[in-house]
Amino acid sequence: MASNQTIQRQVNESIVEFLTTEMVEAMVRTVKDDALRLGDPSYGNPNDGAGGPKDYSEGDETMEAVYYKLEMIGFRVGERLIERISKDRLRFTDNLDVVKFICKEVWMFLFKKQIDNLKTNHRGVYVLQDNQFRWFTRMAHDQSSAESVKRVTPYLWFPCGILRGILSNLGIASVVVAETSSLPACTFQIKISKAGP
Repeated sequence: MASNQTIQRQVNESIVEFLTTEMVEAMVRTVKDDALRLGDPSYGNPNDGAGGPKDYSEGDETMEAVYYKLEMIGFRVGERLIERISKDRLRFTDNLDVVKFICKEVWMFLFKKQIDNLKTNHRGVYVLQDNQFRWFTRMAHDQSSAESVKRVTPYLWFPCGILRGILSNLGIASVVVAETSSLPACTFQIKISKAGP
């Protein structure tokens, strides 16, 4: 019994949030286990269950490896995601159109809301402000605590990769960084190189 109707596939939102939360923890464990296997003493004794990074410190070699892995996973997701979201859309005319599409359509697809604020210097730098970043709203945190901000920072690496993957698949070379100073708000900065549509 064949049908010409397309099956709408959906994923439970809470599963996606759980997956993204656990992905960071899994990457930290993987990098730590790799270092222990190689005999790096800075990670403690592999038999006592202790050691390893207790927090996510900037500049830490372990966290650089975690950042790279999470960003690359996000990059691959972004490359595939934009194919699905933009398949019935006309080609973008310039970089600003692409960023506006990300702020409206992509953010709506991913987080059920549009970006709260978009700023640009019209020289290839775009700042996307989300005042209620969905993946942070259910995390327990002290809004103004520097420790809370430091702990949630790795959870921004995956969406940075998604944004970079989207832009890459549209032929735009970019660097994407994110920061947060007051939770659950966060800011994504996209720097686009001169080559692009």
